[in-house]
Amino acid sequence: MTSIYDFSVKGQDGTDCSLEQYQGKVLLVVNTATKCGLTPQYQALQELYDTYREKGFEILDFPCNQFLHQAPGDATEINAFCSLTYHTTFPRFAKIKVNGKETEPLFTWLKEQKSGPLGKRIEWNFAKFLIDQKGQVVERYASKTDPKMIETALQRLLFQEPID
Repeated sequence: MTSIYDFSVKGQDGTDCSLEQYQGKVLLVVNTATKCGLTPQYQALQELYDTYREKGFEILDFPCNQFLHQAPGDATEINAFCSLTYHTTFPRFAKIKVNGKETEPLFTWLKEQKSGPLGKRIEWNFAKFLIDQKGQVVERYASKTDPKMIETALQRLLFQEPID
């Protein structure tokens, strides 16, 4: 069975990063943008990260410029914005595409595991995929879902409680 750990993605410096390094952790994979009406979700994401990272939680941030070019700039500019505005400290990777012929293979797999409001397509910035400690997609959340609404499911995974 394929898991998220079977994928490598590009780091912001262009080097390959194996997702195997996150084995055994609960992950939230998010396609993000810095000039979007949903960009303030970075604050709630960082709050979740601050609360749960020591308990085995990671957020994997994938900037995406595919929706109205709302993630302009290079890695340095995106990092500066996120650090200065939202004080983010979770891992950020190279800018990707989440739909179409050039879709990042990780996102092709994620979308095959759980469909969303537009079926297998990502509807907008800040679509979220919750991954369990075995590397499997547990849930997909729509772009407008406030990250704080994910907290109960996150706690259940971290503390090994069954998800309803």
